[in-house]
Amino acid sequence: MNKAQNAAHPASSGIIALVRRELRALWRDPWQLALISYIPMLGILCLWWLFSAGLPRQLPVAIVDQDHSQLSRMLTRQLKANPVTEPRSFTDLSSAVAAMQQAQVYAVVVFPHDMKKDLLTGHKPTIDVRYNSQFLLVGKLLSSQIQLSLGDGLLQVAGIKQLMTGTPKSQVAVNLSPVKSQTTALFNRNNNYIGFLVPPVLVALWQLLSMLVMANSLNRELHLNAAQSEEGISNRLTEHFWPKVLAKILLFTPILMLQGGFILAWLYLYLALPFAGSLALLLFAQLIMLLVVWSLVLFIFVLMRDSARVISFCTALFAPAFAFMGITFPTHEMPQLAQWWRLIMPSSHYIESHVSVVSYGAAWPTLAQQLSSYWGFIGLLPLIYLLATKLLPMTVKAQAEAAEYDAVPLPTKGQ
Repeated sequence: MNKAQNAAHPASSGIIALVRRELRALWRDPWQLALISYIPMLGILCLWWLFSAGLPRQLPVAIVDQDHSQLSRMLTRQLKANPVTEPRSFTDLSSAVAAMQQAQVYAVVVFPHDMKKDLLTGHKPTIDVRYNSQFLLVGKLLSSQIQLSLGDGLLQVAGIKQLMTGTPKSQVAVNLSPVKSQTTALFNRNNNYIGFLVPPVLVALWQLLSMLVMANSLNRELHLNAAQSEEGISNRLTEHFWPKVLAKILLFTPILMLQGGFILAWLYLYLALPFAGSLALLLFAQLIMLLVVWSLVLFIFVLMRDSARVISFCTALFAPAFAFMGITFPTHEMPQLAQWWRLIMPSSHYIESHVSVVSYGAAWPTLAQQLSSYWGFIGLLPLIYLLATKLLPMTVKAQAEAAEYDAVPLPTKGQ
């Protein structure tokens, strides 16, 4: 009788017993242990190492020289002097375009026939510059750097032409560049890709790992023997489901917050990337984002109640998080469906707070206003409760029927 009462009322053993239950399950699951220990650390360090150079260097650029003049060779040297570009000679345009299609080069520059002659005789030759825009950042960088290098070289030719027409040397520079401009990046003065790309990439990775941790823990409840109990805690899915969910949140939230804190400490304390705000505000924003991730995973779990489908759907939902953050592509240019999808992702809401705190030094009032964008997720809570009330008993009943069917012995041959 005491054992039955204990099984019916696990609350008497307290939430601590449920947390201990989760800890034992975690210890017996090597994959779950990997997700909360060395996999995040390896992922963070590998992603940082990929961008550790800070700026792309010596990107291959195809040069098709149809002019074969002193000017074309000088412009090629200008491109060679630029640390971003590495010119590679090609005999014809078709082979250069084929190399770009195979990602052997990222851009093609074609110097046309009689380019020098046309420039010196007042004509306007066209230098054909093509780049692969599929590589968004590489294409944008090459476009600007190629134009800068060619522009500097052509200014020299324009200066020689003006001197030949009798323009005083002191006036040549004024004629060529009557207005000088200076471009200064406000929040990334060195144009360092680590500060630009690595934080959102790591946030997307952290969100994906958080989803997997909670989804695996919830899926485990589907595969337990409902007829058994552990320390008086029933393994039946519908028995004290919400205390079990609370125990999972209490166990995994501090662990995942340690990972998120490690990301911030690595970027802004160890690597000393520019940081204008408060780490405490970012940690609070991470906590809100994590709780929203938990609610989304729980919603998908009670809706599908199948391990493979839960993992597949959650992965499809969260995998493209980086693309929807608006870091490398303006979100207002996305199709309407993509913008709706973006609103479902917690990382898309968090990244706005991250940029505000890191770049602008936003304080608590601004952060609170930005975090209010999560209000729509509050509506998930009653929906999750209703779905759990209706659908979880159906799953338990189906599992019981399947167990009874498996327990029935099959008739032997000849009977």
